[in-house]
Amino acid sequence: KGYFCNTTGGAFNITLPASPTAGDTVALKDYAGTFAANNLTIDRNGSNLDSNAGNKALDTNNLSMTLVYVDGTQGWKFYGSNRRYYCNFWR
Repeated sequence: KGYFCNTTGGAFNITLPASPTAGDTVALKDYAGTFAANNLTIDRNGSNLDSNAGNKALDTNNLSMTLVYVDGTQGWKFYGSNRRYYCNFWR
């Protein structure tokens, strides 16, 4: 599934599926280029995000991100057009 996330009215959370299976995919896009002012937070809903047990606030304007569920250890892995951002994903 894909979601255009409009944070012009304020920050909010998006919750990933509770019982994902390998290959499940979620794509996110900053609808209006406002993630820096109003973050979108990924609520991992119990699964890891790139092997990290924590939610992640997206704070880069115009970000595009696709998350694919791999397994219980890595959880959701990310890829997309903002590769420089991903290198610092867990800064």
